[in-house]
Amino acid sequence: MKAFALSVLFSVALFSSSADDLARFSPDFSHTTILWQAPANTMPKRFWIYQKLPPRPFSATIISNAIILASLQSKGFPKPSTNDFYITEEYPPNYPGMIPDVFSVTPKSATISYWLPNPGTNTADIPADNIVVRRAWACAAQLGVDPAQIEFKEMTSSFNQDENDNDLTNQVCGRGVFLSRKLDELLFWSDGMEDGNFDGFWMEFGSYGQIRAFSLVCPELKQVELQSAASPPQIMACIRALKTILLPNRNESDYFVRLKNLSKARKLIIKKITPYYREGAWGEMLTNDEPPQLVSPIAEIEAVADFGDSNQVVRLFAPVTVPDIKRLLK
Repeated sequence: MKAFALSVLFSVALFSSSADDLARFSPDFSHTTILWQAPANTMPKRFWIYQKLPPRPFSATIISNAIILASLQSKGFPKPSTNDFYITEEYPPNYPGMIPDVFSVTPKSATISYWLPNPGTNTADIPADNIVVRRAWACAAQLGVDPAQIEFKEMTSSFNQDENDNDLTNQVCGRGVFLSRKLDELLFWSDGMEDGNFDGFWMEFGSYGQIRAFSLVCPELKQVELQSAASPPQIMACIRALKTILLPNRNESDYFVRLKNLSKARKLIIKKITPYYREGAWGEMLTNDEPPQLVSPIAEIEAVADFGDSNQVVRLFAPVTVPDIKRLLK
């Protein structure tokens, strides 16, 4: 199953109150010895839960700068509003299919995004990473981002694909960078931007430095509740109770085969746990396509599954606060 399809299903599992939805993506380690060897100093003792404030219009300066970055000046400059604004790809009149958006301003989710239509497959003169990073920081400033509130997190790549939609990893057609928002010195989780549920600024450049895409997500937030961090035994209890999610490898086609085979592991050795923030709350049911209203912590666990004659690196999503774990184990 392709990564984009898995990301949709993950959202269903993560934001669902159904145990069946979560268990579908959770490895069965009920007969596996779980050992905690992660350093103890990587976890805060408490986490703030944040709530989004009511949507506000983006300023005229930010909107016009975004239009210019997307080279869409000929389409005009929308006025600031709390209503959504879209520019669609150009198609013939009476086109019967769905016409994709190339530019959008959606105040409800505090997002401005752009995707170059038909970006092509040219791999010539992709900018070097240092140039990509420098340009992204400059563009983020043009969109009103406070540099003190974001931090470099990762580089991303887009590849040409074969006839089966598999990435041709020797044909890089786009190089991007994610500048993550920081809350309480924690970054937002991302996985090559395939998940799409992040706060911060992402931008991708193609051949000869052409802007292929960008996305700004910056809701206004307020602190609403301070929650205690879960202990290692509580997190391990969630792993045993099928309350964590196995993260896929890039373009993994046999994800559910790997998920099932992990039940044969003799040991699961937890080597590292990294807390992040993410939009939404574990077990918060989303309705009517409304964006999540909370921003809450989550942990990525790096572990080694020991099968006796072989090992496998495993990454898990896990709840990380005491209230989340108590609710999940109830």
